[in-house]
Amino acid sequence: MSKTILVTGGSRGIGRAACLLAARHGWSVGVNYVKNRAAAEATVIEAERLDGKAVALAGDVSRESDVIAMFDAATDALGPLDGVVINAGVAATTSRLVDMSVERMRLVFDVNVLGAFLCAREAARRMSKSRGGRGGSMVLISSVAARIGAPDTYVDYAASKAAVDAMALGLSKELGREGVRVNAIRPGVIETEIHAAYGEPDRPYKIGASTPLGRPGTANEIAEAIVWLLSDASSYVTGAIIDIAGGR
Repeated sequence: MSKTILVTGGSRGIGRAACLLAARHGWSVGVNYVKNRAAAEATVIEAERLDGKAVALAGDVSRESDVIAMFDAATDALGPLDGVVINAGVAATTSRLVDMSVERMRLVFDVNVLGAFLCAREAARRMSKSRGGRGGSMVLISSVAARIGAPDTYVDYAASKAAVDAMALGLSKELGREGVRVNAIRPGVIETEIHAAYGEPDRPYKIGASTPLGRPGTANEIAEAIVWLLSDASSYVTGAIIDIAGGR
């Protein structure tokens, strides 16, 4: 069955992989980005080559007006949403809490927590059956850091993702009778460009080597789980938090 989905942070990494896998299924995809329009448009071009329909959607998820405009633009271009992937997030360079600035912490929590809540609220407003929606699936991208705490690295990021886990649990109970399923995925260390962006391009290989599977994961492996949770194949799954971390 064809679906219409919106992926925040859809122009790179895990988000891009999810957009392209959805397109392979013939789904329509809204590709959100905040700055890199060229990357978003490249994702749209590739998605359409794979037989999907796609549109690039600008928007800073930490800004309420941007989030509302993004959801409006997605439905105007693609039609009512069947699924939303709340993936956009930021991390920061390795640091202990005692050395973190308030500016860094505010950015992490504004994007990863407030941004996730704003996007989840808009998704709930639009997919809930009591509000005229047709139900659907919401997939929140958390992190295994929420479970391990990321000491001496980024406890602020870990805490922000723990908030996402809590929202997934609570919101799944709020929205079940609205026909909306809510689940979270906790990736482990994944091969994406985010590590290089924060000055540690070798990080996934160093940490990946210590996992039971002996390697980092790939964005495509996370995308497989995302698309499954969006699909009807997972129709009795809600309130789940799924670790995809190579056994870490």
